[in-house]
Amino acid sequence: QAQLVQSGGGLVQAGGSLRLSCAASGSFVRLNAMGWYRQAPGKQRDYVASITSDGTTTYADSVKGRFTISRENARNTVNLQMNSLKPEDTAVYYCKADATIILGTRVVSWGQGSQVTVSS
Repeated sequence: QAQLVQSGGGLVQAGGSLRLSCAASGSFVRLNAMGWYRQAPGKQRDYVASITSDGTTTYADSVKGRFTISRENARNTVNLQMNSLKPEDTAVYYCKADATIILGTRVVSWGQGSQVTVSS
C-alpha cells in the first residue's frame, strides 16, 4: 500500500497563502490519481482538487482560480498551493492517493490531515 505523509498548513490571515505537500511511500507499483479533500468542523469531507498521473487537474468550483494542485512523479509527491485564502477555507485538509499494488490491485490511501486556519 501507499503511506501518505503530509506537511504544511498552519494559520494565515485572509488573502494570504499556504502550501500543502503530501509524500507517498511504500510498496506500490504505480501512483494513479492523487488529490486533496477537506473537512470543516461538523461537516462532511469535501473534494478540493485532484491530478491524474499524466497531469490532468480538476478543481472544486469553490477553489478554482485560487488553488493549484501539482505533482512530482519522481518524488511521489503531490502539492496544493493555496492563494487568496478565505475564512471559509478553514478545515483539516487530507491527501488521497489511488495506488496500484501487486497483481494490479488498486488501493486508496489517506494522509494524516493538516490543519489550515484562515483568520478574517
